[in-house]
Amino acid sequence: MKKEKSSNQIKKRAYLIFAVFLLALTLFFITYEVLLTNKEKRKNDYLQNSSENTEDSQYVINEEDGITYIDGTIIVNKSYSLPSSYVPENIVIINNYVKIVDYVKEAFEKLAADALSLGLNIYPSSGYRSYADQEKIYNNYIMQDGIEKADTYSARAGYSEHQTGLVIDVNTVDMTFDNTPESNWLKNNCYRYGFIIRYPEGKEDITGYMYEPWHIRYVGPSLAKTLYNNGNWLTIEEYYQITSKYK
Repeated sequence: MKKEKSSNQIKKRAYLIFAVFLLALTLFFITYEVLLTNKEKRKNDYLQNSSENTEDSQYVINEEDGITYIDGTIIVNKSYSLPSSYVPENIVIINNYVKIVDYVKEAFEKLAADALSLGLNIYPSSGYRSYADQEKIYNNYIMQDGIEKADTYSARAGYSEHQTGLVIDVNTVDMTFDNTPESNWLKNNCYRYGFIIRYPEGKEDITGYMYEPWHIRYVGPSLAKTLYNNGNWLTIEEYYQITSKYK
C-alpha cells in the first residue's frame, strides 16, 4: 500500500513538472513571438520612413508635428521647413531686442565675453524671427532683387533657421564683417561654444545660400566640434547627407 502511494506521488510530481515545463515553454514562445513582432514592426517603420525620405542619408530622418529632426538636431533648410505656427519655447531677450532661446543666450554670452577679453567686439544683431516676420523680409528682397537672387541670401517663410530661435546674426550682418579680427576669431572658435558657421565659404551649392560669416547656428559643442572639422567646416547637409533645395 505504501509502495502504491509512493508511486502515485511520483506520478503526481512528474505531471506537475511536465505541466510547469509546458507552461514555461508556452511563455517562451509567446515572448519570442512578441519580440519578433516588435522587431518586424520596427523594421517596417524604418523601411517606411526610408521610402518616404528621398535622401541618401545614413541617418533616420524623423518628423514630429511638422518639424524635422536628425539625430536630435532640428533641421531647417530649403528641403525641410517649419510649420507657420512654430514658435520655440523659452525665448529670451539679448542685447535689448534680439530674441533667442535661453540656452543659446548663455552660450553666446560666454562666447562674446571671451572674445571681449581679447579685445574683440562680437554682438548679436538678429535672432528669432516669426514666420510672418520672415515672410515680410523675403518678399521685400524679392521686390528689390527678384526671386532668383533673393533665394541665394534669404530664406522663404517657413524655411528660415531664424524661426528656430537657435540662430544669431552678429555685428554688421553683411560682407564688411568678413576677414575682420572678429570674423576670423569667430570662424575658428565659435564651435567651442556650440555654434557653427552655418553657411561656410565655398559651400554655396550645398547649403543653397551665399557665404555668411556673420550667421552662426547653435547645435551644441559635440556636433559643432565635428562640423568644425579642424577648420575645414562641414555643413549640416554634408554631415547628415541631405539636400537643401526648394521643391
